[in-house]
Amino acid sequence: MKLPDDVKRLLDGPNFAHFSTLMPSGAPQVVPVWVMREGDRILVGTSERSQKARNTARDGRVALSVINQQNPYEEAQVRGRVVEVRRDADLAFMDRVTQKYVSMPWPMRDVGPRQVVLVIEPEKAAYQKLPFQHNPGAQPDA
Repeated sequence: MKLPDDVKRLLDGPNFAHFSTLMPSGAPQVVPVWVMREGDRILVGTSERSQKARNTARDGRVALSVINQQNPYEEAQVRGRVVEVRRDADLAFMDRVTQKYVSMPWPMRDVGPRQVVLVIEPEKAAYQKLPFQHNPGAQPDA
């Protein structure tokens, strides 16, 4: 599917995503991740031994939620499937995604042989921006 422009913008920014996969029991497993976008596909780097990699090898259905780090009331949800697993032994993907989020190359060079990129094909995407301003701890007007 073609991702809406607002969803692409959130994915392209240095915004964390919460990535949900399915455990063997069917229970959800959720973990925060860094994401990149390649056209309308979403890329997530991980170790081939990670729980998310093992879960998606068995059942490719996934979901992501992404919030704008500057305004957490602007968010997107994406459901889809992992359609490809790419090797990232040279850490080219990890260097790009780390640069996006923390302005440096991936520091743990010894993990290269185990790194993979999960390529997600979206099947459904939604975006919303709520009319709130994040102001935790503020006292209500009396």
